[in-house]
Amino acid sequence: MTLDYRWLHDRVRNRFASDDAMEAFLPSPLTPDELKQLGDDRYLSAMSLRVFRAGMTHSVVDARWPAFEEAFWGFDPETLVLLSPEQIDGYMNNDRIIRHRTKLQTIPRNAQFILDIRQEQDTSFGEFIANWPSADIIGLWRLLAKRGARLGGRSAAGFLRLVGKDTFLLTSDVVARLVAAGVIDQMPTSRRDRQRVQDAFNALQRVSARPLCQLSAMLSLSINPRF
Repeated sequence: MTLDYRWLHDRVRNRFASDDAMEAFLPSPLTPDELKQLGDDRYLSAMSLRVFRAGMTHSVVDARWPAFEEAFWGFDPETLVLLSPEQIDGYMNNDRIIRHRTKLQTIPRNAQFILDIRQEQDTSFGEFIANWPSADIIGLWRLLAKRGARLGGRSAAGFLRLVGKDTFLLTSDVVARLVAAGVIDQMPTSRRDRQRVQDAFNALQRVSARPLCQLSAMLSLSINPRF
């Protein structure tokens, strides 16, 4: 079964006072050029922010993030890849940051991941992210989960959304609409079910020419009674 874009558009549009109001509400991704211009330090910072947000109140983590930026020298991958276990121990005494040893240990690991991609692709990490096709965004999720530290589950998509890369999110409302439409039967955790979700989004994108993040928001709004 497929989702009908015209039905989706009209259902969401009815929740807004005007076309302009709806368009203003929907998110927009960065362009490929904008993603390429982001320094690799910004990608490592966003990875780390997503890791620390997992299981915590986002506002609490966000309030501490300026202190993280200062403590970790602006998240330069070439510097942070050299963090030693002893230095991690030292951070456990810094009460300005969130002292979670396991999450702190992901910072040098994800710095190494970024440097590895740079070497393999002979390009910046930003270019690598920018050039990945949205029609296979779940493939990028898999790569981040496999090679990054603590970037599995919803964290891969969450990280991409933080940096502005176009992606859909598998929130409970999005999944509920996909289940109601017969695309999947439950939260898609298998590769097969995630491919079904990707195919459904690709079909909507072909008809609408909208980015995945907007289609994701529209699916959520189409079923969320709280809006």
